Amino acid sequence: MPSAFNFSASPFDCLTPEQRRLVQNNVDIAYFPQGETILDLGSQPSHLFVIIKGYVQQFDGNEVITTYGPDDCFDGRGLVAGKVSSRFVAAEEVVAYQLTKQAVSDLIADNATFGALLFSDLSNKLNALSERQSQHELQSLAMARVDAAFIHPPHFVDADTSILEVVKKFQALRIGAVLVRDARATPPALGIFTTTGLQKAILHGVPLDQLPVGELANFALVTVRPSDLIGDALATLIKHKVHRVLVVEGEHIQGILEALDLFGFLSNQSYQINEQIIAAQDVDALKVAAGQITRLIALLHRSGTKVNMIARLVQELNLRLFERAWHLIAPPDLVANSCLFVMGSEGRGEQLLKTDQDNGLVLRDGYECSVDLAEVCQRFSTALADFGYPPCPGNIMVSNPHWRQSVSDFSQMVRLWSVTANPDSLMELAIFLDAHAVCGDTTLLEQVRSAVFDLTSGNDAMLARFASAINFFGSSQGWWNRLLALGDKDGEQLDLKKVGTFPLVHGIRSLALAHHLTEVTTTGRIEALAAAGKLPQKLAADLIDSLHFFMGLKLKVGLQELDTGHPVSGGIQMEKLSSLDRDLLKDTLSVVKLFKLLLHQRFHLEAL
Repeated sequence: MPSAFNFSASPFDCLTPEQRRLVQNNVDIAYFPQGETILDLGSQPSHLFVIIKGYVQQFDGNEVITTYGPDDCFDGRGLVAGKVSSRFVAAEEVVAYQLTKQAVSDLIADNATFGALLFSDLSNKLNALSERQSQHELQSLAMARVDAAFIHPPHFVDADTSILEVVKKFQALRIGAVLVRDARATPPALGIFTTTGLQKAILHGVPLDQLPVGELANFALVTVRPSDLIGDALATLIKHKVHRVLVVEGEHIQGILEALDLFGFLSNQSYQINEQIIAAQDVDALKVAAGQITRLIALLHRSGTKVNMIARLVQELNLRLFERAWHLIAPPDLVANSCLFVMGSEGRGEQLLKTDQDNGLVLRDGYECSVDLAEVCQRFSTALADFGYPPCPGNIMVSNPHWRQSVSDFSQMVRLWSVTANPDSLMELAIFLDAHAVCGDTTLLEQVRSAVFDLTSGNDAMLARFASAINFFGSSQGWWNRLLALGDKDGEQLDLKKVGTFPLVHGIRSLALAHHLTEVTTTGRIEALAAAGKLPQKLAADLIDSLHFFMGLKLKVGLQELDTGHPVSGGIQMEKLSSLDRDLLKDTLSVVKLFKLLLHQRFHLEAL
């Protein structure tokens, strides 16, 4: 009986000691020479194979759809279904364990996680992993619900109540905020008055017993639900630059969640970083806050916080950082008459570790800057580089005049991108479609964005050329499988952006452009496409799961590189991945491949 079975490889790492003994008592070793068919299409499998040495290719017709390497197992789905749906061939000499069908059936019956990881689809595998890691993730307080934190009970006053009476209520109840009802408004309005408003009241010059609280209450309430995650609530506080949010479920007001209580609940310093950004009086102070963002990312990742939540927090912090830097560098008249925006993964809210700058500036038509605009924009780009965001190799930055233009000029340039439809113009169009406003007059950016759709309606040829970029990397004949195998055997790095993230993100971007969707995030675009019936629901869910897996894998590898003193390369060394990550990578790249087939049909890419 083999005794060196690797129980640290997925899915066997979730087995109990008794279940491991079952494996050892029912496993043998098999040998297959190069080129031998191990499992043929339609055959009835009797064993589950776990590779010890060599590589096995899975064929759909004549096309390689998956490559399996050491510690990978196959064909679990065929074993459960009772029939093999593909052909499995030894790409080179193969030595493998073979585990009996009865033993596999017993393990599936006794261990649901093992079964899910063995033969389920991507979403079920990720759900199984989530359950396995639940104890670890519970330690991540950012994953807790809002109603798990301390919520101050609501206290109401009428809008005509004097501020002096409100101050007495503050003292008597030891609170710092009341909700203000204005029954005279149409419709009746609800606002909030806080100790911050009290400071304004004192400066108002009117005796506090004669000043109605409704005059200084804030009626633009920011709300969250009790079921929202703590991390999302934190991002909401940062986004709206407030210290309190109202916790509301339907028509019921549960209370007030304050930043101090939220910060005390969380085990990270995200809100503190935001406060440092707001309080910064010079660029040097901002640099200190920028340096803490990467440390926060590492803390959140290691505590089990989901990657999409990390990305949202990072986006909000980066936006606040860029906004504050722009306010410190640009004169007020420039800020008021322009819109600073970011693009690329930063614009989509999918950036985690610092990457190249991608930003631009839209100026109001007819506006003349009171200072040297070029000098201001160069100072901004230099400041971001000093914060750790390196200059864009393609010079897509506000320091480049090409990316700072008036509304009219920018709109004309956008239209030319659609008309010329050459590789350079389509690349710039793709970058601009992910534009997200940072600060200034956001309507200026929206005016330019509207020009994007002017010439795309019915322009199938342009849309096809735009979408064809998904084929820029790799070939259609098992391209990602060969890269996976090379990464394992030769130590070469897999460019996850080229083979996974880019075709997924750009494919969704292309569909969003074709259907005139204004969503900027990839997840938002996927959900909008699925809701409109333009994308199958199952594929949409798998694409979101795949995107988050790519982001998480890239983050994990990048943090490992930083921990060892190396710069973030963006590459994945396959031989350093766990068998579970390799398994999930195969599944997610299979999803991307399926999506590419849909895009080929939708845009008739085979005709190009």
